[in-house]
Formats: sequence, C-alpha cells, structure tokens
Amino acid sequence: MADQIVVYTIKSHGAKVARTHKYDWLILLLLVVIEAVLLIIEPFHRFVGVDMMTDMKYPLKSNTVPFWAVPLLAIVLPFVVILIIYFRRRDVYDLHHAILGLLFSVLLTAVITDSIKDAVGRPRPDFFYRCFPDGNATFNPVTKDVMCNGDKAVIKEGYKSFPSGHTSWSFAGLGFLAWYLSGKIRAFDRRGHVAKLGLVLLPYLVAALVGVSRVDDYWHHWQDVFAGALIGTVISTFCYLQFFPMPYDTNGWAPHAYFSMIEESNRDGGSAQRRNSLLVRGTEVEASYLGASDYSTHDRPSMDVEAGRRQ
Repeated sequence: MADQIVVYTIKSHGAKVARTHKYDWLILLLLVVIEAVLLIIEPFHRFVGVDMMTDMKYPLKSNTVPFWAVPLLAIVLPFVVILIIYFRRRDVYDLHHAILGLLFSVLLTAVITDSIKDAVGRPRPDFFYRCFPDGNATFNPVTKDVMCNGDKAVIKEGYKSFPSGHTSWSFAGLGFLAWYLSGKIRAFDRRGHVAKLGLVLLPYLVAALVGVSRVDDYWHHWQDVFAGALIGTVISTFCYLQFFPMPYDTNGWAPHAYFSMIEESNRDGGSAQRRNSLLVRGTEVEASYLGASDYSTHDRPSMDVEAGRRQ
C-alpha cells in the first residue's frame, strides 16, 4: 500500500487550491486596504474635561512589547509552526487553509478593533502627558475641553485606547494557533494527556501576557484589554471552524477540504485503487500526527465504507 500513498504538495496541488479560493485572497487584500485607511484617519476626539483628568495622569512610557513584535507573535510564529507541519506531512490542503484562516483571523480582528478605536475615541491612561508634555494643562474657557499642545501624532494615538490592538491581534493569531495545535495533536481525544492541553494553552498564555503588558505600560485600561482579548478569541474561533472541524471530532486533524476532495473523487467514479490510496493517505497522515502510541486499529477508516467516511 505504501506505493499508493498520494502526497498533496504545493507543486502538485497548490495552484488548484489557490485558484479555488482566489476570491478569499482578494477579500484579504481588501481587508489590508481597509486597515490602512483606519490607521490613517483621525479618531473621534472625545470630550476630556478638567475633572476627567484624574485617571489619565499616568506617566508616558515606552512599550514593553513594541508594535513591530505583535505581527511576529500573531502572524509569523503561527506561520512557522504551520510550515513545519507542512514540510513534515506534505499536505497542501492543510497548509493553504491554515494560512488563509490565520490571515483572516488577524485581519478581521484588526479591522474590527481599529474601527471601534476610531469610533469610540477613548483617551489612554497616559493622555494627560500626551496632551500636555510640559505638564501645564490648558482648557477651553467655554467648553472646558482640553486644548492639547503636544505632538499631533502622539495625541492622535492618545484617543485610541479602546479596545487594545496589541491584545486583540495577539489573541487572534495565537488563538488560531491554539485551535490548530489542538486538532493536530488530538488534545481532546479523551485519553487524559494533560501535556497536550498545556501545549494548547501556551499560546493563550503568551497572548494574555501581552495584554497585561498594555496595562502595566499605562497604554490601556483593563477594560480595553478585556475587550481586545474577547474580540481576538471570538474571531479566531470562527475563522478556524470555517476551515477545520472541531478538534474533538474524529476528523479534527485535517481541514474540511481534505475530506471533501476524497468524496469528490468518489463521486467522479474513481477506481477502487484510487479511493483506497486516498484512504491510506488519510490513515498515514493521521497516524503521523498522532504518533504510534496514540493511533490504534480502532481509529482507522474502513476500506469497505464510502470514501472519506469514518467508522
């Protein structure tokens, strides 16, 4: 049977898979454009009176987690993990759908987060020193609103407290990675391997620490971080389940497209040998994901049932 195993690589199937999802990639490009516009436009300048300054006089500090590090954590790190799994398993369906899901998770989260930021215009905890770098506050004699004299770019960022972008991006990318790992290692196979659960929760821990750093640096209120984490977690969950089954599902180790491909091959009247090779391929891939100790004869698909179905 080994010589019948089909390997679905970028070279053999990549172009076909990409063409099938060309409109999804165009939508991703549109999301990038929208995000760029949201970063350029001026946010709503919420009224900030004299009495409101009490909770906004925290010192203006640098970022513990710099802006450039967020894409590394939210996109590059999960991307590297996905690539490692691809080069080990050679399944372009998994590679393509994991990358597509990851990018949708992060970009949708970014657009939602920055849309809310611009619309709400909540001042940051360090707004006072953004507005008045010299410490001398000036207010409109009629409206009593602030009359800032600081750097315009710094002031603009000062109105973007809610929700936290660092946190939402981190939970979107690392949250997707946690879902992806849980499917690959069968974290919820009910065999009680707590180490698997620890590995799945590790990305969430990193994302949570990023959120905590935003409060520690006085760039965000705790509500901003909580909202950012909620947005990133919800979006990453939806994006993962768009392409993959639930991790505790029997077929949770591979994307929906893999099993759809098997069913289509069966409907197209493929030979018994072809259908068997597809099933063997699925069996071998799943076995390599789980490891010999986690894979038993009971888990294997029957060659006598409809292709792509599980006992």
